[in-house]
Amino acid sequence: MSITRHHLLTVATLAIAATGTVAQAQDQGAQAELDALRARVEALEAGSEPRSTGSGDFNVGGTSVDIYGYLKSDFFYENDFRQGDSASVSAIGEPTNATDGSFGATARQSRLGFRTSTETGIGTVSGRLELDLFGSNGTAELRLRHASVQIGDHWLIGQDWTNFMPIGQFPTTVEFTGPVGISFARVPQIRYTHSWDNLTFSASIEENNAASNDPTFTSALSYDTDLFTARVAALTGSVLVGNTDIDQSGFTLSGAVRPWEGGLFQATYVDGEALGSILNGGGSAAVGGRANDVTGYTLEFRQDIGDRWNVGIAYGREEYDLATSTGALAFTDLESLHLNAFYKVTDDLTLSAEYFIGERNDVNTGQTFDADRIQLAVQLNF
Repeated sequence: MSITRHHLLTVATLAIAATGTVAQAQDQGAQAELDALRARVEALEAGSEPRSTGSGDFNVGGTSVDIYGYLKSDFFYENDFRQGDSASVSAIGEPTNATDGSFGATARQSRLGFRTSTETGIGTVSGRLELDLFGSNGTAELRLRHASVQIGDHWLIGQDWTNFMPIGQFPTTVEFTGPVGISFARVPQIRYTHSWDNLTFSASIEENNAASNDPTFTSALSYDTDLFTARVAALTGSVLVGNTDIDQSGFTLSGAVRPWEGGLFQATYVDGEALGSILNGGGSAAVGGRANDVTGYTLEFRQDIGDRWNVGIAYGREEYDLATSTGALAFTDLESLHLNAFYKVTDDLTLSAEYFIGERNDVNTGQTFDADRIQLAVQLNF
């Protein structure tokens, strides 16, 4: 199965045109490189990281507090199949989602966070609390994203991204979910991290994102330089299906390279069994009492154009051994493609646009289904 050819050719043409334009804007100097890095960090997670004020936005006793977040409005038009506020490839093909064209809008991606920092006898103790409005299906209700305590440079306790997830190489998208083919989960955990120059090791005990009687164990090793990043992570645990514990295991490889000013290539690869609950496509971890083996990958290219524009293209794919039912259909293969552009009107106000294509199969009929959507967004960071 592959993304529909005429869609892919259209996207490829636009991407090549963008990179041709980019070649005219390479000599930006050291400041442009710093701006590009800042833009990448802001784009990752759509700007959820706060601007540090050093002493905090305000102080309570001996604790400094930073408030951060953003207000975001998204407007999208979907063809063929409705997917909701965030593009869900597994919703494509379902007869109840069929449409001749559907307009939607949402402000549920808006986010609010707090960071604290306190100097203590055991070093700096930091806290993080972050909320968004995806608390229920289709309505704007508060939902917990992050709630953690950081003790010094080594210990994190609370809910955060799973250590198995390659957050540094997660592709940048305008729509909320991002591409299939990559792990994506926030879980309560205890994590230990230690760094030596460019090398970082981390290990964690985590709550399983699926039903389980046992904890999940992860470890990761990454190497970072100004030119490239490489990371490997492993996971082991079990998921509960009925009254049966099924082994869960897997590994993720990820990397990025910055070959020229403002340019970025990156990729991720995941392989394992019973991993569906922590992958973006959301396939079943087990089917019929058997672990569901899965492989997935993502590819992304991004480029800064001057000080204010950033353009990119990201592709993702997931392949399962056993079919996951989604209503009338059941899939083993998912694909997604995002082509987007971001324009910084000011340091805090960003306009963005994205063209999305998703495709899935149905093992019952042998058919494949695809859908696309156009999305525009306005985001104000604070």
